[in-house]
Amino acid sequence: MTSFIIEGGHPIQGTVRPSGNKNAALPLLASCLLTDEPVTLHNVPQIGDVETMLQILAGLGVEIHRQGHSVTLCARGVDRTQPDAHLFGQIRGSLTLMGPLLARHGHFAVGKSAGGDDIGRRRIDTHLQVFQALGAQLCHNGRFELRADRGLTGQDILLDEASVTATENGIMAAALARGTTILRNAASEPHVQDLCHLLVAMGCPIEGIGSNTLTIHGQERLRGGEIHISPDFVEIGSYIGLGAITEGELRIQGVVPEHLRMVEMVFAHRLGVQMHLEHDPTAPPHEATTLVVEDGQELRITPDFGGAVPKIDDAPWPAFPPDLMSIALVVATQAQGTVIIHEKMYESRLYFVDKLIAMGAQIILCDPHRAVVVGPSRLVGQTVTSPDIRAGMALVLAALAAQGVTTIGNVQQIDRGYQRIDETLRSLGAHIQRVE
Repeated sequence: MTSFIIEGGHPIQGTVRPSGNKNAALPLLASCLLTDEPVTLHNVPQIGDVETMLQILAGLGVEIHRQGHSVTLCARGVDRTQPDAHLFGQIRGSLTLMGPLLARHGHFAVGKSAGGDDIGRRRIDTHLQVFQALGAQLCHNGRFELRADRGLTGQDILLDEASVTATENGIMAAALARGTTILRNAASEPHVQDLCHLLVAMGCPIEGIGSNTLTIHGQERLRGGEIHISPDFVEIGSYIGLGAITEGELRIQGVVPEHLRMVEMVFAHRLGVQMHLEHDPTAPPHEATTLVVEDGQELRITPDFGGAVPKIDDAPWPAFPPDLMSIALVVATQAQGTVIIHEKMYESRLYFVDKLIAMGAQIILCDPHRAVVVGPSRLVGQTVTSPDIRAGMALVLAALAAQGVTTIGNVQQIDRGYQRIDETLRSLGAHIQRVE
């Protein structure tokens, strides 16, 4: 097991550039299966989940060429539609292989379902709803198998939930389906938008990008394409939390302001984080905007009208992202006042709060979905274990704000979503060591 040893209480300051969006990279990698021409992705994060996805694609026969943070993939020679079950089960993003394999080859099979973080049940029923509406059949033969021997046909589909990966699968499957597909109640996160923009560049017209209704005009074949992956707004939110609870000014370069409106609303107006945007008109577009988390924070929770205890909750985009709930909770432990954290989407994501309580945080876990946080609390270093990507990063933030030394085990989980985070934090002044 790999661990981080962190000595808290040191100022964090300087400039950091966020990685490409992890949740965009995985479906974008899978999209190469839709064409026999090269697909090139720039700003690809060098994280564990991406490495696993590339191994799966290589196992299917995809040719992969890498240069720095750019990856070119060519699926011309793919003749297998059953990915390695062990690798497939390691990451949730592997589900996005289903749509393109089913659309182009008429078949997908795997020995077991996808894995990823242990944050509660994550259903795939919406994926099946989309595939079956397009004409695929689910085979009951002891393994998970889908067939579309006669190809797929466009339909008007109302998703039973705004699932991100089901929307992405539906978009990719519809891109090679006969006719037009309308996806209603579709997810509209920035990573879904990235996927749509790449498919448009590959020759598939898509209307309604950024909305909850997508119209995909299926094509007989797609050409290659190229895209610069947008910055990871979850990583940016993590850095906002880091800058808020430690001393020093933190500058986050290369942000997309439209992706941060609700994030800014919660951190600034609910938790009192002081930050502002700066724009450099001479810089390339993807580097032009910098978010500055100011020094000398005086975090204070803003009560609701009449002095009522406020609530921070998550919901599908453009609401507050569920992947930032753990970060917001840690920031709340350092803010003056009381707030309810309501995690609606995953029933096990708040179970890491016992580790924060051991560090000195005042938190009442009401049920699997709700916690009451009273701050500010003086945190003290402890020995803890990272249960998943986002809780692990939240524990890193708590350790950097705590007095004394914290040891965080199982940091392989954090590596799945954050690119060499220990090196980045050291460059900002953190006292953090990686111990094998």
